[in-house]
Amino acid sequence: MKKRLAIILVIALAITAFVGCGGGNDDEGAELNVAVFYYNYSDVYISSVRTNLDAALGELGITPQNYDAAGNQASQTDQINTAITNGANLLIVNIVETSSPDAAQNAVEAARDAGIPIIFFNREVSDDVVNSYDHCAFVGTNAPEAGHMQGELIGEYLLENYDAVDLNGDGVISYVMFKGQEGNAEAEARTQYGVEDANTLLVNAGKPELVFYDANNAAKYLVDQNGSWSAAAATNYMDTILAEYTEANGNMIELVIANNDDMALGAISSLQTAGYNLGDGSSTTIPVFGVDAVAAAQQAIDEGTMTGTIMQDAVGMANTIATLVGNIQGGLDLMANTDSYNVDTGVDKIRVPYGVYTA
Repeated sequence: MKKRLAIILVIALAITAFVGCGGGNDDEGAELNVAVFYYNYSDVYISSVRTNLDAALGELGITPQNYDAAGNQASQTDQINTAITNGANLLIVNIVETSSPDAAQNAVEAARDAGIPIIFFNREVSDDVVNSYDHCAFVGTNAPEAGHMQGELIGEYLLENYDAVDLNGDGVISYVMFKGQEGNAEAEARTQYGVEDANTLLVNAGKPELVFYDANNAAKYLVDQNGSWSAAAATNYMDTILAEYTEANGNMIELVIANNDDMALGAISSLQTAGYNLGDGSSTTIPVFGVDAVAAAQQAIDEGTMTGTIMQDAVGMANTIATLVGNIQGGLDLMANTDSYNVDTGVDKIRVPYGVYTA
């Protein structure tokens, strides 16, 4: 009889511990051991999210254990398993691999086996992954929104400055598109709509569509082969391009579109080496557009070396994640206190809105 009572007590304590990590009980002040997994510290936007998330969690009295996967999914998976073994009872995951759901699903299964909640953020995971576990949520953006907003921003700028942008006077704007990563939802949407929506505005105004600078490139973009969305990749590409495509040859690239600000800034670095975009009134400025509105991009726009960017709100991302963490800390349901947020129908996904940053 004593043995049976002991077993029942152990089970009851295990259930209480699980519910206290986001299952919706009334216990407040649950002690959290939070592990946050970043896909790559070197990503400028992600670095901004990390800084703001550390601060937001600090206001909850939480010092997270942060992990850098450096773009390697195998490393991140090992980090998740190690953190759980070391007592983490809340996982916050910026998943590395986005081209298939397997990595995210494996992270969910690890959380489920440990009886702890998991919050994905920034890099999109599928609805099926989120819905596979009651204590799972995603905080991110609406991937197509940034592409649509960037395309509209570009189209409106070109219509206001068409003749100045058309350096060779052929009536057509030649562009280059820098894509961050194949298979990534944000990169795919930005690559598509950044051009499509600009073209819609141009055609409606009686102008021809944008023309990719290299007629032999059927994809009509240049991708960071390392999937790092890096300034270095854009700089290297642009250095190669500017050796052949010049004003003197009549084929100069007249517009730069980048999936993120880091790549936009990398392109600007190359342009400045070639004597463009100096921001002092002495040079021709090639319009460059990015996404994220990181501090360096805002400064470049203010100085006149970059044209515009779509703001991905790092503070809003961090504070939204912190709201969910606060729910868990207070013994509430994971998605409590989110009525005022943009939540998808039928799945626990919160969308942080974008904005526009121009001079």
